[in-house]
Amino acid sequence: MTKVLDQIEASHDVKKLDLEELEILCREIREKILSTVSKNGGHLASNLGVVELTVALHYIFDFPRDKLVWDVGHQSYTHKILTGRKDRFHTLRQYEGISGFPKRDESPYDTFDSGHSGTSISSALGMAEARRLKGEGGRVIAVIGDGSMTAGLAFEGLNQAGHLDQDLIVILNDNEMSISRNVGALSSYLNRLMTGEFVNRFRHDIENFLKTLPGIGKSVLRFAKQAEESLKGFFMPGLLFEELGMKYIGPIDGHRLDYLIETFQNIKRLRGPILIHVVTKKGKGYLPAEKNPDRFHGVSPFFVETGELRDNQKGPPTYTEIFGETLCQLAKENERLIAITAAMQSGTGLEEFARQFPNRFYDIGIAEQHAVTFAAGLALEGMKPVVAIYSTFLQRAYDQVLQDVCLQNLPVVFALDRGGIVGEDGPTHHGLFDFSYLRHIPNLIVMVPKDENEFRHMIKTAVECPMPVAFRYPRGRGIGARRESLLDSIEIGKGEVLREGNDLLLIAIGSTVYPSLRAAERLGELGIQATVINSRFLKPLDGDLLCEWAKKIGKVLTVEENVLQGGFGSAVLELFQEKGFSSLRLKRLGIPDIFIEHGSQGLLRKKYGIDEEGIFRGAVEMVEEGCEELPHPNPSKSSLNRAIPPSK
Repeated sequence: MTKVLDQIEASHDVKKLDLEELEILCREIREKILSTVSKNGGHLASNLGVVELTVALHYIFDFPRDKLVWDVGHQSYTHKILTGRKDRFHTLRQYEGISGFPKRDESPYDTFDSGHSGTSISSALGMAEARRLKGEGGRVIAVIGDGSMTAGLAFEGLNQAGHLDQDLIVILNDNEMSISRNVGALSSYLNRLMTGEFVNRFRHDIENFLKTLPGIGKSVLRFAKQAEESLKGFFMPGLLFEELGMKYIGPIDGHRLDYLIETFQNIKRLRGPILIHVVTKKGKGYLPAEKNPDRFHGVSPFFVETGELRDNQKGPPTYTEIFGETLCQLAKENERLIAITAAMQSGTGLEEFARQFPNRFYDIGIAEQHAVTFAAGLALEGMKPVVAIYSTFLQRAYDQVLQDVCLQNLPVVFALDRGGIVGEDGPTHHGLFDFSYLRHIPNLIVMVPKDENEFRHMIKTAVECPMPVAFRYPRGRGIGARRESLLDSIEIGKGEVLREGNDLLLIAIGSTVYPSLRAAERLGELGIQATVINSRFLKPLDGDLLCEWAKKIGKVLTVEENVLQGGFGSAVLELFQEKGFSSLRLKRLGIPDIFIEHGSQGLLRKKYGIDEEGIFRGAVEMVEEGCEELPHPNPSKSSLNRAIPPSK
């Protein structure tokens, strides 16, 4: 039997369907999302929750003439399926496949590259204002989740939207707040009624009439508005948005297509800034995701029948798990230790900490700037705050790290999860810039572990340090290093020599240390003896150690999982320049001056030459070619092809 989804090649095809066909379409889209994510991994619960909402938007509005902006963007799978990417949807989040987030260079229907929360209202308002200035028509719609509404940027956008009185539609997708009691036949009827053309024209005419009454008009109008708000307060929590200048509509049942379509049809005729409150259920239509939406927010490949992960084999713990365990261990010894996260309790491994120490755990929502300054206040009063945030998200709080913590030299600890290449989530989530945006800040110590055992000692070192400290660690499992039960502090700024040789100096940090060691072993098979140093510290560098070996060998190769601009290799270059090493030969391996696409961690590390093979080839090039600086190892050169034996 022909599926309804087979008839959809572009957004306008949705408009040809009747309500019954739209309901079938929603079921088929859920099946496609579930089937694809179970194989590729991705964001499941959030996408299953917005199927009807997305279908209704495409049914009523004229995309891409109208503009649809997704906040965060990890809930845009239905949108992608409806906008010409149905046949490529099986490549979701795969290398050279379609992205798991909106991308402007992927489709004209994607209007804003998003991946961080809170951006939709501000960007959509900018688009709406630009259209007004150019005299163009069309509507601009921003879809934002209730979690993203905790971001200060979202309220800054709402504030200006109300001030400009611009034609902007904001859809608040609420799947967490306990207001579902307001969702039902009566509430939906009232809201559809209040968005109708007659009611809104009548309200506008009455308002204008009252303003003309001499002496008493303003008072009567103010009383009328208060009475209206009191009545609405029985049914909807819209006072805040109305005070910001937004016309509030809601809550609407986000899984009733008939309610959504009628409301959007009415809204399309209204002018000015409007906020529509839609209540949805995360994981809708797939019971395991409905019961445990957090687990199925961002999920690895799994079996649809059971919800169990496909790769559920035992292995080394993840760095995230080790962080959570170690912090709990230290918190038992230090009652001043505080844990803070920005809406990522599970993602940062702090669930057990929250259970054991509820009075010392704070999830402050998607508000990274507040998290950092809140930590500064705690530190001023003698607490030891540990702020656990993904590397890519701490970028949002750069000013607070600099001004509120480091300028005052406060002992705040920054735990940067997902440092380096993250994988299939792509450029908005890769943690490839933290070396560069942290190492130049005075008073801040930056550490990077080579394995999980060293990581545990670094956490203890950071907690005991009287200065600001950041440590970054990668996504995924450790290497299986033996973990010592006794935690010791590491001497600040001290690296370690892991292997000695006289032909080449390999200086590595973090996730590149063990690949550098393996590459050095292979170099030995060619008669090239390399010294390998684990820097451990990005700042301060172990200047004495690095300079001693650099002077002895004369040829240096630095390796990092960070952009080269302003990164670890740059720090080493600056050190040698300050020491007057004018004849030193040095090459840097790292990420070039581009945004890295989505793909598996292993594939991307190989592509950009920072895996074992890339380090090996880069080292051979350096020794054979007199250290000409190259942006990447180039295995196609004939000299290399002769020198390098096949990979084992």
